Amino acid sequence: MTATETPSASDAPHSPAAGTGTASPRAGASSTGADAHGPDTAAGSTGTAACVDPVSAPAGAASPTAGRLHAPVLAWFAQHARDLPWRRPEAGAWGVMVSEFMLQQTPVNRVLPVYEQWLARWPRPAALAAEPSGEAVRAWGRLGYPRRALRLHGAAVAITERHGGDVPSDHAQLLALPGIGEYTAAAVASFAYGQRHAVLDTNVRRVFARAVTGVQYPPNATTAAERRLARALLPQDEATAARWAAASMELGALVCTARNEDCGRCPLARECAWRLAGKPAHDGPPRRGQTYAGTDRQVRGRLLAVLREAHGPVTQTALDAVWHEPVQRARALDGLVADGLVEPLEGGLYRLPGS
Repeated sequence: MTATETPSASDAPHSPAAGTGTASPRAGASSTGADAHGPDTAAGSTGTAACVDPVSAPAGAASPTAGRLHAPVLAWFAQHARDLPWRRPEAGAWGVMVSEFMLQQTPVNRVLPVYEQWLARWPRPAALAAEPSGEAVRAWGRLGYPRRALRLHGAAVAITERHGGDVPSDHAQLLALPGIGEYTAAAVASFAYGQRHAVLDTNVRRVFARAVTGVQYPPNATTAAERRLARALLPQDEATAARWAAASMELGALVCTARNEDCGRCPLARECAWRLAGKPAHDGPPRRGQTYAGTDRQVRGRLLAVLREAHGPVTQTALDAVWHEPVQRARALDGLVADGLVEPLEGGLYRLPGS
């Protein structure tokens, strides 16, 4: 991921969404829940974990491990994939892109209503690009991490100016859009256009860490070894690779969850290196937790809530009323201004940008 992109650990699954008229899969997950996108080896079936090194497979060839994993996961996905709006053919590439931004760090159940409202108001990138960025922030509501709204608006403007209003299918062109990092570019190319890319979010990383590497959790940050593994496990056929990306993500969101994994329902139970090794406890660096109460994030959220609900500029006094501690409140407001989420006006007034 780039600094402009936070991967999701969401339960946001993707299945077929059409960008070219052909169905392609899509899945997702959130770092705030088992189904949110967040940027969070082999097992023998005889009862002994066989840690095959899939990275040693020749370039362009799937590893021996991969062949044992694909069929059960794809069959499971065919039966258990959730019906989500961004997986439907009518979602198109724009619907997939919107969902990818929203599902970063946010679980599916919170995304669904905002996604539906967003697409009803802005069914094409050009529709969003024609409005001030502050309207994107307002419509983002309480999804959290509101800079994603600014980035999505910036991407819509670039798509309109550079690509005639159509989300590009080329991976390099996707990556060149503002606010788009490696994960989102690969996800849109795979889920919207059915291309062969390693789509590596927190859910997928956890599935691969357990099933192939034999550890409970992946590293805190995505490593080069994880990327090599993901590429080695990709099916050769483009359509199958796109479905594999969605299926492995869905498996991590619904079954191979961060806590309370359900091995009894897992299609990889007989192949999972971690389970066959006795499910050894995590012995790496402590897992990063997320706190909210009392943080600057909470203060920022309260300040933005006042501005979103206002029909005009807001006074400093109205903003002061949302948080009792003046130093933290001022710091949070300064941060919102610096991030381009709030626009200061003369006379101690504030508003959403351009609104």
